Amino acid sequence: MADFPAVKLHVVSGKGGTGKTTVAAGLALALAAGGRQVLLTEVEARQGIAQLFDAPPLPYEERRVAVARGGGEVYALAIDPEQALLEYLEQFYNLRRAGSMLKRLGAIDFATTIAPGLRDVLLTGKVMEAATRERRGGGRIYDAVVLDAPPTGRIAKFLNVNTEVAALTKMGPVRNQANSVMTLLQSAKTAVHLVTMLEEMPVQETVDGIAELIATGLRPGAVIVNMMREPLMPDDSVADTAAGKVDTDEIARGLKAASLDGDPATVSALAAELSDHARRVMLERQELATLSALDRPMYELPYIADATELSGLQEIADRLQSAGMV
Repeated sequence: MADFPAVKLHVVSGKGGTGKTTVAAGLALALAAGGRQVLLTEVEARQGIAQLFDAPPLPYEERRVAVARGGGEVYALAIDPEQALLEYLEQFYNLRRAGSMLKRLGAIDFATTIAPGLRDVLLTGKVMEAATRERRGGGRIYDAVVLDAPPTGRIAKFLNVNTEVAALTKMGPVRNQANSVMTLLQSAKTAVHLVTMLEEMPVQETVDGIAELIATGLRPGAVIVNMMREPLMPDDSVADTAAGKVDTDEIARGLKAASLDGDPATVSALAAELSDHARRVMLERQELATLSALDRPMYELPYIADATELSGLQEIADRLQSAGMV
């Protein structure tokens, strides 16, 4: 049984450098396995999805980027705030031609810059439209939508569009759009997953991010610990090695057996490296305990050398599936 069976919108965030875009892509592949249709979206104008799937830059339309195991398909969409605003003007005000003129004049860029709350409403509104789409217009209906969201440090503010919109308008289509977005985001159909690494700053951002999400009325999903590495020594020797208790004679014998120079300077440098590694292992165990105390479903992903290639993304998908996330 999957841990998130009722979730339709999977929001993936994480501190920069933790691999959140890679994990989001792997999650999309996992969700698409078995013949399902999944939409993977991004909102930061980085074209990260196109790079991962070795595709041309994504236009403002849904494009298939991968076929998952069992015949499922992953589509991708790079959401552009200007295009979203043009779509919004046409949908609510029938002002497509006027919107195009405003774009030529630079008014749209001006509006989304001076009113960042409006920008977030447009971005999240497009995600909501894909997640709640019905067959009326003949558009593709997705079994799940994955959002590669902004970093953890601003994820709660980005998703809490009602607060941002309150300063812009008290009523009308913009306000109604924000209310609809928040209804979806605060429902059981949405989960916000946080990607982290076993380092102090990403872990602290994850702890803070979950607290902010809860305070905003949003639902924290899973904690995904990315790029974990196996210790290079037995568990029962980690503490002593971290304290500098290293058998230098054993290191010298190992170097000699490998036909390498085992002079005292080399042996000493290797012993210091081993102690540093042991201290790193101990720190990682402390960070893992901190994450475990959050009482959220937690999945561990190893360091994958080719994680930014399709084979690596598929390995992430397989591991998330086998761990029971989807």
